[in-house]
Amino acid sequence: MLARTAENLFWMARHIERAENTARVLDVAHRSALLPLDIEGAEAYLWYAPLNITGCAASYEEKYGLAQADNVTHFMALDPENPGSIYSCLKLARENARSVRGAITSEMWEVINSTWLELNRMTWNMDSDKYHDFFDWVKDRSHLFRGVTLGTILKDMALSFIKLGTFLERADNTARILDVKYHILLPSVHDVGGAADYYQWGSLLRSVSAFEAYRKIYRDVLSPMRVAELLVLREDMPRSLHACMNEVEAALLDINGSSGREARRLAGEQHAALHFGLIKDVFSQGLHEYLTDFLASTAVLGREIRSSYLSRRDQIVPTSLRRTSAQMQ
Repeated sequence: MLARTAENLFWMARHIERAENTARVLDVAHRSALLPLDIEGAEAYLWYAPLNITGCAASYEEKYGLAQADNVTHFMALDPENPGSIYSCLKLARENARSVRGAITSEMWEVINSTWLELNRMTWNMDSDKYHDFFDWVKDRSHLFRGVTLGTILKDMALSFIKLGTFLERADNTARILDVKYHILLPSVHDVGGAADYYQWGSLLRSVSAFEAYRKIYRDVLSPMRVAELLVLREDMPRSLHACMNEVEAALLDINGSSGREARRLAGEQHAALHFGLIKDVFSQGLHEYLTDFLASTAVLGREIRSSYLSRRDQIVPTSLRRTSAQMQ
């Protein structure tokens, strides 16, 4: 498989996953805004959280200034000038998919293309009542794409790059959501383990579809340490860091090739730390510090993946699956 094909598949998957995660973050922010927050400048305090999670606070401030609900929502959902908006992510996903029409199935293309066409038919002047339906629509389209992908595509190297992009992006977003939300709810290190507002912690879990899983596993009141354990170390939680790195490591092993040896080593290190880690050790280090280190390691891994497999446009991606690779070309 050519590196440019692998790159398009990788970024197609990442952009779809990023659109879904942005919808999740904004949906929870709107729900949280319905609850009273007894601090000065509550609206700006609350709405800077989604901007910080997605790393676009600086570009937002240049355009709008102080964080306000309507401006933040439009900027992160529908603003074509924001490269991280849901609109831009779905546009880029479609462009990448169109470039590799021969490497994906017709059903996958139909889902992405129809999603883009339907998005452009929507009204751009949404009020607060319509945004919830829009976020659900984005999540549903992302789920549909993943289901169609797993149900129609060959289990070859193309699927490995799709999984690699999906789960690398998901791990990054879960770590960001947990880090930013955790510090909003517990701004002081000394507050760890203390009582926190039930609905705020519930909103954090709902943002990663983990509320029911928490109840099933722990059967207890929400606590910061258990929330962190669920989203960091539990490998049976689909959006946890551990589960994501399971998939990233497996995808890299499937792709194989001597040029990706360092990427596999880095992924293996991260996976081993999560597999054998203890939540008490995470908190003794400091959850913020732990998540910051994880995000830095993920960024290094992403750069190594690009360097090994995606950067040189005429490079051939090495693989042990010669037969299916030849069919893809």
